[in-house]
Amino acid sequence: MNKTDHPYAERQQRLQKAMQAGGIDAFLVNHHVDLYYFNGSMQNGYLFVPAEGNPLFVVRRSITRAQQESLAEVEEFGSLRTLKDRLAQRYPGVFASGKEAVIATEFDVLPVQQFQRLEGAFPGVKWKDGSLLVKELRMIKSADEIALIRKAADVIDRTLEKALAGIREGMPEFELMSLIERENRLQGHLGLMRMRAYNSELITGCVAAGAAAAEPTYFDGPAGGRGLSPASPQSAGSRPIGRNEPILIDIGCNIEGYVIDQTRTAVIGALPDELQRAYEISEKILKEAEAMMKPGTVAEHLYLQSLDTASAEGLGGHFMGYGIDQVKFLGHGIGLEIDEFPVLAKGFKYKLEPGMVIAVEPKFTFPGLGVVGIENTYAITETGFEKLTVSREGVLVL
Repeated sequence: MNKTDHPYAERQQRLQKAMQAGGIDAFLVNHHVDLYYFNGSMQNGYLFVPAEGNPLFVVRRSITRAQQESLAEVEEFGSLRTLKDRLAQRYPGVFASGKEAVIATEFDVLPVQQFQRLEGAFPGVKWKDGSLLVKELRMIKSADEIALIRKAADVIDRTLEKALAGIREGMPEFELMSLIERENRLQGHLGLMRMRAYNSELITGCVAAGAAAAEPTYFDGPAGGRGLSPASPQSAGSRPIGRNEPILIDIGCNIEGYVIDQTRTAVIGALPDELQRAYEISEKILKEAEAMMKPGTVAEHLYLQSLDTASAEGLGGHFMGYGIDQVKFLGHGIGLEIDEFPVLAKGFKYKLEPGMVIAVEPKFTFPGLGVVGIENTYAITETGFEKLTVSREGVLVL
């Protein structure tokens, strides 16, 4: 493939076009996921993208891997103290005499200490937060990206069926999680689910049963999970899975960097009537969201509609968490990270566009009883949506 036709070249060009529109002279890409997105390599370094001209990947480690993977020319990082001078020699237009260069980088993920070092090494530069620009560019997926998410959906479906066949009464939650993780890995799961949000971690998802699933935690989601200890206070713990209680299986899979997110509710026996009804309302909210899923729909409108339905059904206090631990969204964008744009939440005025991929996850939390709900991942198309999730729906009775 000619380098100019390469997907990474197209992404670099879109970045440059956005920079030109925003008055940015150069972008210093620092986040490893963004490095991969724009250049195809996660090696340790910076991708310097001028508003015009060819980017340069300055790499600390591993030069060898970077040379194999990178679309951009690779150069050894060397000393940070000399980096600006070396870049000025290569890009005189960016660092022209008497001009204050405007350089953007991702403030949302760059440590303060590292940013202060960059400020010291680049005197006379005006730094600008490029986080939103990157998030908006990554919000629209290519056909190749969607194909990988579709592949991840197929894997997680096979994993789910394998796990359901292995569930038994009295099994500790972590054993169910281990079945899921093993099957996922055997089918190509990279073993992690990346998140951009500060101090957020996610390995495979949230697997929890009964009251444990409804225990709140720091993770920004409607279900918590007890976890194995306060050192990891979320998802599966050692609690045994009981009869007639909801088993929340909120899991994902990462294939070649791209993730799927889905939730199913299972039960050994039958759900209590209150939880069965709540589950049915979660499916109703999902279908209402699907009816709105088309280009031009404002992202926040899906969330506001879900609030209205949950409230009308008398379940507003249990929707997406409980009490002060309720979260304020219905879903989220998904791709290389599980918390991408657009967020289906109040204040997000983005209109749905073809190429967006969103996970929609209406859930209801009942302290002492558990969490029920469903989650599917969708790609927005020219005429509506494609449901990427393929797993069977409804309460999965074991």
